[in-house]
Amino acid sequence: MGSKKQTGNTVFIISILITLIFIIWGVFFKNSLTNVTDIIYKGAIDYLGWVYLGAALFFVIFSVYILFSKYGSIRLGKETDKPDFNTGSWLAMLFGAGMGVGIVYWSVAEPVTHYVKPPYGEGFTAEAANTAMKYTFFHWGLDPWAIYTVIGLALAFFQYKKKLPAAISSAFYPVLGDRIYGPIGKTIDILSIFATVFGIATSLGLGAMQVTAGMHHIFGVPNHLFVQLIVIAVATVIFIISINTGLDKGIQYLSNGAMILSFLIMLLILIVGPTLTIVKVFFNTTGLYLSDFLHLSFRLAPFSEGDSWIASWTLFYWAWWIAWAPFVGMFIARVSRGRTVREFVIGVLIVPTLGTCLWMSIFGGSALDLVQGNRDLATSIANNVDLSIFTFFDQLPLGFLLSIIGFTVVAIYYITVADTATFVLGMLSEGGTLNPSNKIKVTWGIIQSAVAAVLLFAGGLNVLQSASLAAALPFAIILILMCFSLHKGLKNEYEAENSHK
Repeated sequence: MGSKKQTGNTVFIISILITLIFIIWGVFFKNSLTNVTDIIYKGAIDYLGWVYLGAALFFVIFSVYILFSKYGSIRLGKETDKPDFNTGSWLAMLFGAGMGVGIVYWSVAEPVTHYVKPPYGEGFTAEAANTAMKYTFFHWGLDPWAIYTVIGLALAFFQYKKKLPAAISSAFYPVLGDRIYGPIGKTIDILSIFATVFGIATSLGLGAMQVTAGMHHIFGVPNHLFVQLIVIAVATVIFIISINTGLDKGIQYLSNGAMILSFLIMLLILIVGPTLTIVKVFFNTTGLYLSDFLHLSFRLAPFSEGDSWIASWTLFYWAWWIAWAPFVGMFIARVSRGRTVREFVIGVLIVPTLGTCLWMSIFGGSALDLVQGNRDLATSIANNVDLSIFTFFDQLPLGFLLSIIGFTVVAIYYITVADTATFVLGMLSEGGTLNPSNKIKVTWGIIQSAVAAVLLFAGGLNVLQSASLAAALPFAIILILMCFSLHKGLKNEYEAENSHK
């Protein structure tokens, strides 16, 4: 394979134009865009939901196969390369990019919502609580991390082992050859940027609403649109300053800080919360999750109302994780040079899954313990998701301290996600360079924030979220093809390395 580098600004210019078209469409013709994206997204979910289910399960199986395969010893880079970051910082960065704000936001809201309205059976019961935790593990466990593993490993392998550009299209070199530099490759990269820009822009807008809700709850700051726009503006200044200090300073320091505070808040809740119940929840739900994994992975409910629940939760999550995959995969690949394939899979699939399940047990288990026999509290949390984590903290000893730490964690993860997304957009749109210029990063940072602010103002955030989810379906197919391309690349590399021994 060659080291030919993508040239020209075609990808960057077309991506900017498409972004502008969708912004104008979303602001001035919101109903029209809503209708189009709803038709595409709902059509994909209703008629091709099984594709999402099958693809997610396939990614888990493929990742586990790679973990135990003979390719595990292949290094992502030269044999003499050492990892750029220590293991703690590496895990902190990939965790922050992969789930960050989400696990704080949903760790209380999701289990309690499922407890109130379970996928099957009667709500407000012990069985509903166990089912709620099982599905929470399922939605945040192996499947999303397997999606990130597949794309991250493919990109890292072709970037560092084969010296190809840091672009999604590079992962198809064994299949497409030099055509990755042509229209097919550029189309893949533009689709990646599209999914990333709108996924991150909607997350920035919705995140600003959550941060403002938290500030209102803790400090009494007015929860108005104007304050939300100020939050976006302040966050933009901070993450642009951070991104210009480079990976080894801004993003690494923020990720480490968020991880330390995350451990601190987990420890505090473990101490002041229902400790024994948390331990039981972790063990019991792990057993339920593992024993029912195949059933959950294939579960559709064609003859009952449960089908709409699966569409609203499981299929939405699968589309969301896939829509985020280009951004998260690019970033994980960027920070993984020097690790072996086996280290990569353990670090991206196994460790984060265990960490996420532990986090969900501590927060979700404690919340479910609190709402047992208190329907009003359960209903209040389920109906006000933005404030669910703070409502939960209010019920615990040291509630104000927990709220301050929790708010800080959310704010840092919020900035970290914007930080990493800007870095990745720079890589994608600047010919696959590993270190995009500050000019490009600042440009994308401002564009992302402007999109978020404009759509927040115009009320089009949910529409653009549907647009990014609609882009997930073709990307699911791209990811499946990527698995075959990666396997071919690993096989060729293994044979080449062993032929010299």
